[in-house]
Amino acid sequence: MLTCKPLRAVLFDWDGTLLDSFQADTNAYLQMFRALGVSWDHSRLAQHYSPDWHNVYRAAGLPQDRWAEADRLWRRFYRSERPFLQGGARNVMQRLAERFRLGLVSSGSSSRVRAQIRAFGLEPLFAVSVFGDRVPHRKPHPLQLQLAIRQLGFDPGCCVYIGDAPEDVRMARRAGVAVVGILKHSPVPERLRESRPDVLIKTISALPALLC
Repeated sequence: MLTCKPLRAVLFDWDGTLLDSFQADTNAYLQMFRALGVSWDHSRLAQHYSPDWHNVYRAAGLPQDRWAEADRLWRRFYRSERPFLQGGARNVMQRLAERFRLGLVSSGSSSRVRAQIRAFGLEPLFAVSVFGDRVPHRKPHPLQLQLAIRQLGFDPGCCVYIGDAPEDVRMARRAGVAVVGILKHSPVPERLRESRPDVLIKTISALPALLC
């Protein structure tokens, strides 16, 4: 059950939660790994998926001195991908924005995620956005979420975070924020279950009934 003070703000993860991006991410990763001579397939990537892509590099045995090259290749291959919003995500955000302040806390780069938000016409819905390349620590470190809440001017107990990965759950816990996990959108549903978010829902379309 979701237990918090009177709810004031709903903060979202981006990739996988609002954006149906796992296939696009996977395509870019596998092309990048092939270019670097790393033999990985879809199953290996799903097994080791993390919002912190450095954890993926470590799992693949990629030396740290090649991470910058890997980043450049991933961005190059991702440019040809065209991920869409999760089904129902736009309607959910529009409904929630009528009652709550909305925020975005994403591990993704500000340039990529901002461009995607603009392309989908979602910028007016978010009162605050904090991106992974604008902070010194990645999820599950709580800093990103803490910064977003501080900018909103709310107590953590008045906020809820929505994500699709165990790192989202651990980040929210460390920030003192209630957390909802979305199973169908998750590339690692069993790991998400094991992380024990406050509430698990099947799809994002179930969110208004839970929060409103």
